[in-house]
Amino acid sequence: MNDPQNVHHHDGPVFNSGVSHAQFAWNNETVTQNQQSNGSTVAPGYEALAELVTGLLGQLPQAGLADRDREDAEAAAQEVLTEITRTDAPEEGRLRRALAGLRGALAPVATGVVAGTTVGAQEWALAAITSLTGAL
Repeated sequence: MNDPQNVHHHDGPVFNSGVSHAQFAWNNETVTQNQQSNGSTVAPGYEALAELVTGLLGQLPQAGLADRDREDAEAAAQEVLTEITRTDAPEEGRLRRALAGLRGALAPVATGVVAGTTVGAQEWALAAITSLTGAL
């Protein structure tokens, strides 16, 4: 007999066509989401800044910042990356403000104000601030 059969998949998602830029989680108690957009083109002259900020984003979870401060730093870093990957030329004022926000978010770690900050984290934050200061 050639009757069509219905197949039910209950163990996870089923994709019946191509899926792009999607994030999925199931049967998890905690979820960590990471997203990389490798399709963006960095404006000429800003490649080193893009590399620096991308590296900082990867290291922020170990910096010892409170969740709220880390989220602020991540938002500022994303603003920097958004500005330097625009289709038109980056707007210097926006970029300067986003960099200032990122430096400001790292300052409590660099100065040791954050409780439990290790010497390594302080040195990392100070080096990051110094690099961001000379970025423009």
